[in-house]
Amino acid sequence: METNNNNNPQTRRLPPGFNLLLSATKISFSERSIVFYRISVLVITFSAYAAFHASRKPPSIVKSVFTTTTPATNGWAPFDGERGTHRLGELDLAFLSAYSVGMYFSGHVGDRIDLRLFLTSGMLLSGVFTILFGLGYWWEIHKLGFFLAVQIVSGLFQSIGWPCVVAVVGNWFGKSKRGLIMGIWNSQTSVGNILGSVLASSVLEYGWGWSFVLPGVFIILVGVLVFMFLVVSPEVAGFESRPGGPTGHGGKEIELNNYHQVQSNIVIEEESSEKGEEEEKHEDEAGLLQSQSQSQSQSDSGSATVVVVAVGFLEAWRLPGVAPYSFCLFFSKLVAYTFLYWLPFYISHTSVAGVHLSHKTAGILSTIFDVGGVLGGISAGYISDRIEARAVTSIMFLSFSIPALILYRIYGSISIYTNVGLMLLSGLLVNGPYSLITTAVAADLGTQSLNNKGNSRALATVTAIIDGTGSVGAALGPLLTGYISTRGWNSVFVMLILAILLAGLFLIQLAKAEVISKMNERKWLWHSIATQ
Repeated sequence: METNNNNNPQTRRLPPGFNLLLSATKISFSERSIVFYRISVLVITFSAYAAFHASRKPPSIVKSVFTTTTPATNGWAPFDGERGTHRLGELDLAFLSAYSVGMYFSGHVGDRIDLRLFLTSGMLLSGVFTILFGLGYWWEIHKLGFFLAVQIVSGLFQSIGWPCVVAVVGNWFGKSKRGLIMGIWNSQTSVGNILGSVLASSVLEYGWGWSFVLPGVFIILVGVLVFMFLVVSPEVAGFESRPGGPTGHGGKEIELNNYHQVQSNIVIEEESSEKGEEEEKHEDEAGLLQSQSQSQSQSDSGSATVVVVAVGFLEAWRLPGVAPYSFCLFFSKLVAYTFLYWLPFYISHTSVAGVHLSHKTAGILSTIFDVGGVLGGISAGYISDRIEARAVTSIMFLSFSIPALILYRIYGSISIYTNVGLMLLSGLLVNGPYSLITTAVAADLGTQSLNNKGNSRALATVTAIIDGTGSVGAALGPLLTGYISTRGWNSVFVMLILAILLAGLFLIQLAKAEVISKMNERKWLWHSIATQ
């Protein structure tokens, strides 16, 4: 039925862009299917985090320019000279340390305030400080303190992105096929890396400052898109604010007023009685629409009140599986981010078929690793859905990534074709478990019903804990690479292989439990068939 878009309180709670669209098209809420909102959420969050990663890529692209000293160029102080790589490693450490610390706070805050506004602010401020780093080129700044300070602040604002986008996607999608959906969706990290590499490399010849300005402007523009159109949860699209009460997130009360989502397979009806009956739960779609809250029916004619209680930081740490996956990601992300920050530098300083590639070519060629990352994230998600074993899938990818890295180091310099092929394979295997853990696993753990009684208000907190711990490893890897690379790249690859081994060790018990569970299920199935 038609509703007055200007007077409907639900319409006023939608982002400004939707208000404009609804006013222009005169389409009411009841005419919007859940599929429409899901698609818009996937596209917008994909674009948002791709923009975050694109704005992180410039430091890896300009590394070789900073350190290279030729008759034509003198590098860029303070990153030239013998200790140049050390200082570049310290620059990465400054960003990623701030990022990992900020991650814990961002997840805690994200479970309590409007995710759309929080995410928008992180994107706009990240863009500002990315541009500020690039302005150092025109301002001719050569003080290490300036670049460190900018990276620290930028890392804090960048940490807002991941907990927010995972929480939003988790709100809209149930557990069914979550691994595949989030595996495809998580390709935004690799797409962002590719886009950032192309943007930064394409203007590098005009001055390294442009390599920061262009991605900085890009993330600001996408931040505006997020502010205008991101619908953070189903309740925003279909629930009304309690009259006279607060709206949104953060432990506040939401009232359901005769909500029916037409053109979808979801129908949720809540009835209240004097005895306070609990609302009926549906396996996937109804579970989705209640994923942000822990509900209680109250004695009230025709309405039900949802009370949201956010999970504490220490309580989230104690949820089953959170700690093992967090420490696994510590070492897995150490490897992934070492490639993210140092692969263009490695390619430009290692001959391929006896030829040293230019800085621009090395930057563009490094995107092959991220193309492999896209395939790895999708395949890991699909496999984990099919076998219903996240830990087993992660260990499998980690195990195969060890010989892949060895082959890349030994045979990657033979020809451009072997370099591309082995780089693609390495990216697939390295990024597969990293992608799986930061998306589907984090969403699984953040919405599990064992200890937090179905309260997915732990989602952003759990995501922040897992990715925040992983980000500590991400900070350590590039820093160690800056020091170890001076002794030779073989030492760097040994470090990476040891990190992969340690990552797998933390998941052994979880993988064992998954295997035992599958064996018990099979025994029960055969027993049921035999007794029939």
